[in-house]
Amino acid sequence: MLNPVKSSQQSSCPQGDPQTLLRIRHTCAHVLAMAVQTLFPETKVTIGPWTETGFYYDFERPKPFTPEDLEQIEIEMRRIVRANLPVIREVVNREDIRAEIIALQEPYKEEILDSIPADEPITRYFIGSPDVGIASHPEIEPSLIHPITVPPTEVWWDLCAGPHLNFTGDIHPDAFSLESVAGAYWRGDETKPQLQRIYGTAWETPGQLQAYLQQKEEAKRRDHRKLGQELDLFSIQEDAGGGLVFWHPKGARMRLLIEDYWRSAHLAAGYDLLYTPHVANVELWKRSGHVDFYRENMFDPIEVEAQQYQLKPMNCPFHVLTYQSRLHSYRELPVRWAELGTVYRYERSGVLHGLMRVRGFTQDDAHIFCLPEQAAQEILGVLNLTEKILSDFGFSEYEVNLSTRPAKSVGTDGIWQLATDALVEALNTKGWDYAIDEGGGAFYGPKIDIKIQDAIGRLWQCSTIQVDFNLPERFDLNYVAADGTRQRPIMVHRAIFGSLERFFGILVENYAGTFPLWLAPVQIRLLPVGDAHRSYAEATARQLQEGGFRVEVDTSGERLGKQIRSAELEKIPMVAVIGRREVENQTLSVRTRQAGEIGALTLSELQGKMQHSVINKQQI
Repeated sequence: MLNPVKSSQQSSCPQGDPQTLLRIRHTCAHVLAMAVQTLFPETKVTIGPWTETGFYYDFERPKPFTPEDLEQIEIEMRRIVRANLPVIREVVNREDIRAEIIALQEPYKEEILDSIPADEPITRYFIGSPDVGIASHPEIEPSLIHPITVPPTEVWWDLCAGPHLNFTGDIHPDAFSLESVAGAYWRGDETKPQLQRIYGTAWETPGQLQAYLQQKEEAKRRDHRKLGQELDLFSIQEDAGGGLVFWHPKGARMRLLIEDYWRSAHLAAGYDLLYTPHVANVELWKRSGHVDFYRENMFDPIEVEAQQYQLKPMNCPFHVLTYQSRLHSYRELPVRWAELGTVYRYERSGVLHGLMRVRGFTQDDAHIFCLPEQAAQEILGVLNLTEKILSDFGFSEYEVNLSTRPAKSVGTDGIWQLATDALVEALNTKGWDYAIDEGGGAFYGPKIDIKIQDAIGRLWQCSTIQVDFNLPERFDLNYVAADGTRQRPIMVHRAIFGSLERFFGILVENYAGTFPLWLAPVQIRLLPVGDAHRSYAEATARQLQEGGFRVEVDTSGERLGKQIRSAELEKIPMVAVIGRREVENQTLSVRTRQAGEIGALTLSELQGKMQHSVINKQQI
């Protein structure tokens, strides 16, 4: 049974008050920039936001920052924090502040200034006391003014909308840390200057920082890229181009298990399966709206016989065309179609990340075409199926968000209300807690997003359910209603894994490569003590294979201890030692990763235990 978690801030990281953490992290970003410009005056500053776990700031500097530089910057940051300088907000005149920026020779600040709409106030935040003094800033309560332990002439400022803490001393000097330096393009545009981004993390207490650092180390141990290579599951072959996944035999075996499970679960839930092409004429993508709304994430079209063909970034229009291929009656609805459809999206090289962000991936896509009065029940069915599938893969903690109508959207108020009500009714019937993301819906409809929590408390966006009025309208979809008129169906998009590649990466990290028996690429390895015992091991392996189990025989000829160690490193769930006694008694000496030694078992006893574990999707 799935259980709700309260929020991404609370569940994915150590506990902390979100608003306090936001102010701490934003202030830390400014303290970082002040420290950098104090130590390296030639450095130009750009932007410095907070993040889910900390903050960063982008800088332009002739020389790259070194690890030694980071150490010195962190020391300077602690000095600024301990100095307990006031953080003061000031509303400024556009042209006056432009003159100051030009005098400081800060071109990025001027570009930021130019990006602020004319009707918005322009604010800057000082660290330290500006010449005008604290008294001219009534937003600082006199009771909050702490003693300043450094000269009031020490001052740094940046354009910023806030919010911030009132004093640098409100940051605990032992509750933040600088983490790394990376490259970043100005405004995320690879045609613009490349900057240096310094990342940091900040918390309310040193204990929270230590908990975060420990979680980070654990995440490094579980990194799916490292484990994928060590366990020989997959690779990203740069010779073929970045962001393209090569599934190795063991990984491909696991993928097949996942796909077979997914198909069986959907067939049992009343879905039919589709297979659709990988490319289509670009006119289809114009009609669907993808060229208008999604162009930057699509590969360039290719010309075939004087026509432009586009690699598909989505499966949706293909399912729409399939629905449109014949007339449907209201008696046929709902229609539920599911597809493991491979799509291709142009992702910039800087954001590619193992299996989590790739250019070619397989979505576990499905679309439901239903009557308006069926929408809530169909969405509830999706929630039930999502719960079953995620639970079977070992995920029982999650976060649910309901995203409502954004400022830019299509459709009438009535249809938006109908769709939102259907989502709310399904969630309430299910009894799930959820947060509302105001304005976070897609332009074509509201949605439910489900984030799953892994073994070390991180949240991963996977499942999504979206109600769509756009495609049925664009493609003039209809059904024959009971009164003989043509009516628009409600279209529901949904994915449970999100993509096979990303979900596989999450599985690797959740289990740290120690997969449950039903998913493990090799379920059991037989370890013959010597050559005399190999024929019994091979005969046993054949019988296990005939029973549907995935089994290997260690043929290395190594000592037993080394065979066991090798199986442990490969994270094989079960091993069975075969020596003289086992051959004589027609048994196997079995041990598992979870329980250790479980003793001598006959082949039928072993198969029974394995079958029970596989059926119930439990460790053995």
